[in-house]
Amino acid sequence: MTASSSAPADPVHALYVEHHGWLQHWLRRKLGNAFEASDIAHDTFVNVIVSGMAARIEQPRPFLVTVAKNLVIRHYRRRVLEQAYLDAVALLTEDLVPPPEERLIVLESLQAVDQVLDALAPKAREAFLLAHLEGLTYAAIAQRLGVSMTSVKRYLMQAHRQCFLLALA
Repeated sequence: MTASSSAPADPVHALYVEHHGWLQHWLRRKLGNAFEASDIAHDTFVNVIVSGMAARIEQPRPFLVTVAKNLVIRHYRRRVLEQAYLDAVALLTEDLVPPPEERLIVLESLQAVDQVLDALAPKAREAFLLAHLEGLTYAAIAQRLGVSMTSVKRYLMQAHRQCFLLALA
């Protein structure tokens, strides 16, 4: 008996060998871009490794597709956010355009805030955006969301707590 046949197989390695090619092909068909498909397939397996769940996955392909879809959504949201920022910078006069290092820091910060907001419950996220982007009062937010002002306060506390934790990180 060889050493490789007596030792238990690494579940991540087995999952990768068995499904990476399939996942990359699936992503390439969905995205129409081999480079993005390769990056997202790679990131999918990195997420599996970090999660420590490889040995417990019962349905590998549906699991991998779910992880990959979430990464695709995150990728496109990041791209939209980046383009919106670049469009805003393009409207600035040359003397107000921040240097590239500053733009990178702003983009990374925007992406981090976007992830924090995405993790919030929908009404908490909406309350935060209404308060900070539209400048609505608690009463106006409560009316718009169809909730009490106490709920609005609770939603905003949740959102502010997450933003504060992000600032500490």
